[in-house]
Amino acid sequence: MTDTVAAAPLFDCRKAFAEELAELAAADERVVVVCNDSVGSSNLVRFREEFPDRLINVGIAEQDLVGVAAGLANGGMLPFVSAAAPFLTGRALEQIKADIAYSRARVVLCGQSPGMAYGELGPTHHSIEDLSWIRAVADLPVIVPADPAETRAALRWAAAHEGPSFLRIGRFAVPAVHPDAISFSPGLSRQLADGDDLTVIAVGTMVSRALDAAARLKEEGIAVRVINMASIEPLDEAAVLRAAAQTRGVITVEEATVTGGLGAAVSGLLSQRRPTPMKILGVPRTFAPTGSTEFLLTHFGLTADGIAAAARQLAGDERR
Repeated sequence: MTDTVAAAPLFDCRKAFAEELAELAAADERVVVVCNDSVGSSNLVRFREEFPDRLINVGIAEQDLVGVAAGLANGGMLPFVSAAAPFLTGRALEQIKADIAYSRARVVLCGQSPGMAYGELGPTHHSIEDLSWIRAVADLPVIVPADPAETRAALRWAAAHEGPSFLRIGRFAVPAVHPDAISFSPGLSRQLADGDDLTVIAVGTMVSRALDAAARLKEEGIAVRVINMASIEPLDEAAVLRAAAQTRGVITVEEATVTGGLGAAVSGLLSQRRPTPMKILGVPRTFAPTGSTEFLLTHFGLTADGIAAAARQLAGDERR
């Protein structure tokens, strides 16, 4: 991997999601898709053309969306639920809890366009609370792929998994940070950059930005380890504890509110097992304003510059 991914080509993870889903459907006639009037935004046009009888559009009715998927799973089908993350998680949380997780229904929940991808549509469409809500539900793996290759691998894993899962599929384009042929296992992270000064644990759209920050900091003599923690639940506890033991501080960064997602998971572990200087980057407990995605990410410091600034501050605090 090069030291920086800033100038690399960008890819839409929704495209990888749609292509892999079609391949899974071609190989397994049990695969069906349930959506909420989101064929276009979920990139499901190809799936609808190839498998018209295996795409069920319930309209704008997310509670029905999840309930129908649970029923299909009980009937022996393998349903993938695809819907905009703010509405899938916000409107159907009870059904996700009771019909899917508690019932151990074999359903793959795919939250599309999470974080602040719908920037100009404002706070009603920002999906910054989803990781906090979903991570609180028992027996539901929470997976946030960082690039197209990991999206494909996570989908393959979810299709083979005997229980439910939640995948957060990013909308805005990101560079590839993994080789094409990778596998995915829940509870295992990937270390993408070495360093023994600080550790940045990132997720989803923030992974490439963490790598860019690490490249800049390397030029300043600050060696930063970068970990892609695609599996937020279950968490790779061994990697977190190892990072805390081998570096002087940990920074988490996520395109989500800081109240219950990646940062909360990491800090909850370290506070009990190995207290470590930390910074948690994300959206504070506030309604994010209206604006372009890039404006919002810059506003909340979720950029390579913002991550590097937090690392410098943490490094400075540790050297005093």
